[in-house]
Amino acid sequence: MDISNSVVLITGGSSGLGAATARMALHAGARVVIADLAEPKPDALPASDKLVYVRTDVADEASAAEAVNTALKRFGRLDVLVSAAGIGPAERIHGKNGPHSLDNFSRVIRVNLIGTFNMMRLAVPAMLSSGVPGHDQDASSSQGVIINTASVAAFDGQIGQTAYAASKGGVVAMTLPAARDLARDRIRVLTIAPGIFETPMLMGLPQEVQASLSQTVPHPARLGRPAEYAALARSIIENEYLNGEVIRLDGALRMAAR
Repeated sequence: MDISNSVVLITGGSSGLGAATARMALHAGARVVIADLAEPKPDALPASDKLVYVRTDVADEASAAEAVNTALKRFGRLDVLVSAAGIGPAERIHGKNGPHSLDNFSRVIRVNLIGTFNMMRLAVPAMLSSGVPGHDQDASSSQGVIINTASVAAFDGQIGQTAYAASKGGVVAMTLPAARDLARDRIRVLTIAPGIFETPMLMGLPQEVQASLSQTVPHPARLGRPAEYAALARSIIENEYLNGEVIRLDGALRMAAR
C-alpha cells in the first residue's frame, strides 16, 4: 500500500505516538484525520489542508462513527486506521485505600480495549467501501490496514498495572483472530507493543526518574522516540506481507516487577 495515496485515521493523534504518526503520514503525502478528545496543540502538527481534527471518544459508538465518517466526507475514503489512544493509571489490587477501584479498572478497559475494538469494527466498512484503485485486479494487495497499540505491559506488567496490562493484553489477543476475520476482506491487522517512550505522560516525570528508566533498556539505553513508532507504522503499512503479528518496539526491554 502506497502511504502517499492513503487516508489515515489516527486515534490519540493529538500528542505522543499518535502525533508522531500523523507527522510521518503528512510528510509522506497522506491525508490524515486526528480523532482525539483533545485538539492538537499549535506546535504539535503542521497546518495543512490534508489534516482534519474531530473530537472523539473512541469507546462511544456515535463519536467513533463520526470520526470514520469525517474521513469519508472530507477525503472520500479510508485506508489506514492507527489506534494510539490510551490511558494508563496505576493502582494496586489492594492498596493503602483498600481494594482497586472497579470504576478505574472499567475505565481503562473501556478506553484501551473496547475503544480499540470499536474503532476497528467501524473502520472496516469504510475501508471496504473505499477500494484501492487497481487493487481489484491484484488478489494479494490490501484493501486496508489496521495498526493497534498495545504495550510491553501486556507481557511484563508491573506492580500497579493490573488494569493497564489487562487492557493491553486484550489488544494483543485480538490481533490474530482479527487478522483472520478480515483476511477475506484483504484487510491486514497488526499491533505495535511499545516499551518506554518519550510520551507526554512519561516526560512529565522528574529527570532523574527518566534517566533511571532509560538505563533499564538494554540497547539503545534510552527512551524510545515517537518518530520510531511512526517509522514502524509506515513499514507496516507499506509491507504487504506483514499481518496478524504483535511487534515489540522496546530495545530488548523486559520490565521488572517494579
